Amino acid sequence: MNYRPLRVGKLIREELNKLIQREVEISGALATITDVAIDKKLERARVYVSVLPMEKSAGALDLFKKSEGRLQYLLGRKLNIKPMPHIEFVPDRGPEHAAEVEKILIKDQNNESGHVAK
Repeated sequence: MNYRPLRVGKLIREELNKLIQREVEISGALATITDVAIDKKLERARVYVSVLPMEKSAGALDLFKKSEGRLQYLLGRKLNIKPMPHIEFVPDRGPEHAAEVEKILIKDQNNESGHVAK
């Protein structure tokens, strides 16, 4: 198994988290790079971004896409990886799905406790 994509993904995640704190201004929101998925040829890096509060996610993602070129350039200078994968920002839907599942579980739990009490 080739571990290089995993190692490069970890490096990109760590450095991008530092870069977005300095380079990208998102008012009233906190953005975190949660994961980086890189193809085997190291050509593309899919960067998963989590934004809190979730209502600001779309605006923050637009801002990341506008800053993509600058962040790509700064990342390339910092890491000096050959070839440097092209980064693409995508929303991390994990927190949204977790909130939906939690709502369903709470609703089911309330329904069950209501039926038991009768």
